[in-house]
Amino acid sequence: MNLTPKLVLHVDDDPSVSKLVSYHLKKHGYEVVSVQDPNQVMETLMRTGARVVLLDIDMPHKDGLTLLREIKLRDAGIQVTMCTGMVSMQTVLRSTSLGAEGLIFKPLRDLNKISEAIDMSFDKIDKWWMALAEWKERNRPVNEVSETEVAVNKVAVNKVTESQATDGTAPVRSLSTSCIHIGLGIAER
Repeated sequence: MNLTPKLVLHVDDDPSVSKLVSYHLKKHGYEVVSVQDPNQVMETLMRTGARVVLLDIDMPHKDGLTLLREIKLRDAGIQVTMCTGMVSMQTVLRSTSLGAEGLIFKPLRDLNKISEAIDMSFDKIDKWWMALAEWKERNRPVNEVSETEVAVNKVAVNKVTESQATDGTAPVRSLSTSCIHIGLGIAER
């Protein structure tokens, strides 16, 4: 289920890498905005509203770890996967500690690793949106319940009451017949 627009911001100072990654991600159904100047990343991110970023680490003028920190300070919900040729434990640990979702090493021999990482980022965002929607549904005020929901729940309450009376005893008016269950609570009638 894709609840989030499939827009990826790809940041890499190497034009050939940008073209290669952009082509691959577009082939997998993503819209890609490529930025080669790290000083334009924050403005582009805010302008496009991208929720997923593929970010090179080793760039002139501003490195990817500095950008990662800036992105997460601006919006911690943006999913960032780092991409680097600097293979070291320190790079991995710094990326993780700053909030990166993953790390892909160059040279890019298997481009499917990129699309898999991007897929996982969008899946994570969608799960958060679904959890938020569920929370909102569970916490909506009683007065926002639709007439249809009230009618359906009233029928269910009446059926429970009728079934209580079919054992040969006289129907008993109970709390269930004077209230309507609406999923999150009880609304008195």
